[in-house]
Amino acid sequence: MQDDQAGWQFFFSMLFVGLVALCLGVLVRLGELPTSIAFFDAALIALATFRLTRLFVYDRITRWMRDLTVDKEVVSEAPLSSVTIRQPVIAGPRRALHELVTCPWCFGVWAALLTSFAYFATPYAWYPIFVLAIAGVASVLQVGANLLGWYAEGRKHEVEAGERS
Repeated sequence: MQDDQAGWQFFFSMLFVGLVALCLGVLVRLGELPTSIAFFDAALIALATFRLTRLFVYDRITRWMRDLTVDKEVVSEAPLSSVTIRQPVIAGPRRALHELVTCPWCFGVWAALLTSFAYFATPYAWYPIFVLAIAGVASVLQVGANLLGWYAEGRKHEVEAGERS
C-alpha cells in the first residue's frame, strides 16, 4: 500500500508542477508576471495564504471538504449531539488527498500558488485577498490572546496552590 501512496503523491506533485507552469504561462500571456514585489503586497499574499490554509486545514466550516477524503460512520445520534468516527481511507487518491488537506505545510504551498496567481492575474482578487489577510492577522491576535489567557490562568492556579500549602 505504501507503494500505491508514493505513486499518488508523485501524481499530485506533478499536478502541482503542471499548475505552476500553467499559472506562469497565463501570467506571461497576460503581461502580469512580476519581476519584483513590494513588501506590502508580499505581506498581503502571505497573510491571505496563512488564513486560507487555516480555513481549509483546521476550520469547522470546511470540514465537509476534508470529510470527502475519509470514511465516516455515525455511531450515536442524539437530538442535540451525535458522535461521528472519521477514518482516513487506507490507500488510493482519497488517502493522498486526505494527507494533502490535513497537512498545513502541504496545503499551504497549494494555497500560496492560488493566492499569488489570483493576486497577479486580476485586480478583482485584491479585495478577497485583503479580507483573507485581515482575517489572518485577526487569527494571529486571537491565538496570542488565547495563549496569554492560558498563561495567566496557569499562574493563577500556581498562586492559589501556593496559598493553600
